[in-house]
Amino acid sequence: MAFLTKQKTFSKQWFKDYFFILFGSILLACAFVYFITPHKIVPGGVYGIAIVVHYLTRDMFAIWPDGIPIGLFGLIVNIPLTMAGIKILGPRFGVKTVVGFVLASFFIDGLAWLRPVSDAPLVNDVLLSCVFGGVLAGAGLGFIFKSRATSGGSDIIAMIIAKYTRLQLGKLMIYVDSVIVLTGLIAFKDWHVPLYSWVVIYITGRSIDMILEGADYNKALLIISKKHVDIKNKILNDLDRGGTYLKGEGMFTGEEKQIIYTVVSRREVAVLEEYISNIDPGAFITVMDAREILGEGFQSLRKKVEDR
Repeated sequence: MAFLTKQKTFSKQWFKDYFFILFGSILLACAFVYFITPHKIVPGGVYGIAIVVHYLTRDMFAIWPDGIPIGLFGLIVNIPLTMAGIKILGPRFGVKTVVGFVLASFFIDGLAWLRPVSDAPLVNDVLLSCVFGGVLAGAGLGFIFKSRATSGGSDIIAMIIAKYTRLQLGKLMIYVDSVIVLTGLIAFKDWHVPLYSWVVIYITGRSIDMILEGADYNKALLIISKKHVDIKNKILNDLDRGGTYLKGEGMFTGEEKQIIYTVVSRREVAVLEEYISNIDPGAFITVMDAREILGEGFQSLRKKVEDR
């Protein structure tokens, strides 16, 4: 069973995807080298395990007096994990995934080697390092995901467990990363480690969402009003937006209602609310965050897929 789509080599999309992988790997490496590793933060994943091993093996090997390099350890673990994933789950881990974790490992160790003191923090404030480290790591992973590659590592472990259990993949990924975080607690015997690590994990996730979905959130509105025709005309003519009528029924009165569903920008929400308050102060309006809108008047679905 094939999970991968073929892509023409050296096409415009091919160059774009591999640029995203390259750029994302550099951002991920900067996050670990400058912000995460120096404070012994363990943000889950293979590189989280690598940070624990790095500090535990300090002065253990003459060739690596500072400990086993994080990138090298991540590479050593990712290779058999990817092979196991291909054997158990099928060919869903393509060349891009391999290139991604190889480049990330290379840049992590390369940047550390170029620094006079590889484990020196860029800033001494741990919380500030968590914020910037999480943002950079999330941005890096976001660009890698935009190329339709995966991060490999602990994700593969979760996928394998999910195959043989009834547990949801999303929950399993959280469980696996949490176990890795708690490993940092056991290794370093410091409660600050897991607490700061979960901060980084949260910020990383939010940063990934921002890269993949964009930060310019629009608003989705559900409007119930007896003046729905006037509101419809306002939306169509003045705001130059579209919408959809939904049929509803009042739970208490049993009265049939026309519900307007529309999506507008943040500025247009204020314009529409002011207009409705003037013509029908008793209108019922629900305003929701719409993090990604695809379709006419907004981003084209086809264009988004082509721009990935």
